[in-house]
Amino acid sequence: MEKTKFKTGMEYLRKIDGKGGEAVLTSLEGIAPDLGKYIVEFAFGDIYARSGLSLQERETITLASLLTAGGCEPQLEVHITGAINVGIPPEKIVEIFLQCIPYTGFPKVLNAVSTAKKLF
Repeated sequence: MEKTKFKTGMEYLRKIDGKGGEAVLTSLEGIAPDLGKYIVEFAFGDIYARSGLSLQERETITLASLLTAGGCEPQLEVHITGAINVGIPPEKIVEIFLQCIPYTGFPKVLNAVSTAKKLF
């Protein structure tokens, strides 16, 4: 029997984001359940399930992307936890953030470090 994108996505979501990812889905149930479905199927069932990058590399890119976008602290919180879950140590997460200073500036990096501090 072929796995559905939703089932594959849920496996990756649980492996990477654990309870944080499931909490996001639960928070969407009463208002935008399809958004949760799209997150699971596309982000995790299609993108995270691809070969070519390790989960650590994917989370590194995700952290840098969320920091660069700015205003994504709730999602950054979920993915900092995800990065730890896939084996990226806190010191390396901070280095990922520091690497972004020349490209995004101090305010976004300070926000990311502040978010990480709550989780460490």
